[in-house]
Amino acid sequence: MKTILKVSAFSLIALASDFAAAVQKTTQNVVLVTLDGVRWQEVFSGADKNLINNSDFVKKPEQLNTEFWHNSPAKRQQLLMPFITQIVAKQGVIMGNREQGSNMSVSNPWYFSYPGYNEILSGEVDEGINSNNKIPNPNHTILERLERQPAFKNNTALFGSWDVFPAILNTERSKVYVNAGFMPIEEDLFENAPLLNAMQNEIPSPWSNVRLDSFTYRFAKAYMLAKKPKLLVISLGETDDFAHDGDYHAYLKSAKQSDAFIADLWNTIQTTPGYKNNTTLIITTDHGRGSNASDWQHHSSKRALAALHLGENKFPEGIIGSEHIWLAAIGPAIKGQGLVKTTTELKQTQIAATVLKALGQNPKQINANMAPAINEILK
Repeated sequence: MKTILKVSAFSLIALASDFAAAVQKTTQNVVLVTLDGVRWQEVFSGADKNLINNSDFVKKPEQLNTEFWHNSPAKRQQLLMPFITQIVAKQGVIMGNREQGSNMSVSNPWYFSYPGYNEILSGEVDEGINSNNKIPNPNHTILERLERQPAFKNNTALFGSWDVFPAILNTERSKVYVNAGFMPIEEDLFENAPLLNAMQNEIPSPWSNVRLDSFTYRFAKAYMLAKKPKLLVISLGETDDFAHDGDYHAYLKSAKQSDAFIADLWNTIQTTPGYKNNTTLIITTDHGRGSNASDWQHHSSKRALAALHLGENKFPEGIIGSEHIWLAAIGPAIKGQGLVKTTTELKQTQIAATVLKALGQNPKQINANMAPAINEILK
């Protein structure tokens, strides 16, 4: 009888251990950050020597050189994005450095934002999404699909600087919490919410449809601390718009500030109960840009330019290279292996399933049609 009791006790201990492991697995969190239109060239080599002294794009080259230039690409990388390149890339993973055999690109045929964000968030390509217009997305993002599960109800959210995100998430159908564009935050959410709402109205943005990233980040961080979502998406947008404006100085300054936001975000995650040691951070971009002074401001495929009747004469082959993207990740679901060398081209469609696996979910049970996860980086 004692032997039976001992076996039962051991079995109970084993079951308890398995249950604890299962609970741990299913209570993982993910924060996904996107930096709109940040080129892989700057991520891996810092400021571009062909742009930093170009008077067409830089008004004060001496100031810009002091802050961002060094003859060593590795040093320039550290000057521009120290957290992503020195912490995330070394303790976690990074990919997309095409000069070192690490290749990643979009799957959609258009190479601009709405198709890219649909791809990131749904894991599928929809060629019918061929503009940046505010058309409600016919596809279901992973946020919407997770919201249907009791464990994730009211536990997903997206904060974005671009005002098209409510359409991309199809908020009327999905009921996912989205705060984007110039939307205010709930004033009872945190102490400084009324002040930030007032400042958002008072401080002019250079653009009519993109707010300054500081508001997006501060709102998202406060929401994260107050509501503790299991999946939070933060989409910063200034970099793309400064690039389109041809302001390389502001593009670099915004990229550096985005890196500082992400460093603060990770520090917050690692000092917050419920998130500490239990949250994976993934950082990526929706598209790339051109590689030269003549086209770095732009992005779009040959097919997109033809469909939109834009730039066909100036860029008969489209903006070459604007399909090339990058990704970095750190956290308990991620292997610590630094730069990931690829044998095949990794794809933007794989990000959604990677997020789901990091959350302890089975992607194929969520959506059988989505692309497979980037298993090379997952534990």
